[in-house]
Order: sequence, then structure tokens, then C-alpha cells
Amino acid sequence: MIIINIKDGESLDKALKRFKKKFEKTGVLRELRSRQAYEKKSVTRRTEVKHAVYIQNMHLEGNA
Repeated sequence: MIIINIKDGESLDKALKRFKKKFEKTGVLRELRSRQAYEKKSVTRRTEVKHAVYIQNMHLEGNA
């Protein structure tokens, strides 16, 4: 359960924004979407490798 303490004089919009940020960090929504359809382990691994290559290329381009 996510608990957000609202400070004195804090607007509801700011508190809601903090809640959304905390909720996003927990990864609940991402987990829910990933469980909607079964994905084989080989496909999951392939996706992870593709992502790792993408991140590595980004770092290489940033240093060049």
C-alpha cells in the first residue's frame, strides 16, 4: 500500500503528482501488463538482450 502524507498547505495536485511518481516506481502497472499475456522465456531473454544492446549503443554514442 502506498501512503502519501499531505503536508500543510500542499495542493492536492502536488500530492497526486507525488503519488503517481511513487506508484510508477513500484512497477505494479508494468507487472500487470506483462502478466496479461504469457511470454516464452526465450522471447523474454531476446528482448532483454536487445534492450542491453540499445543501452550500450546509447552510451557509446554519448562518449563519441
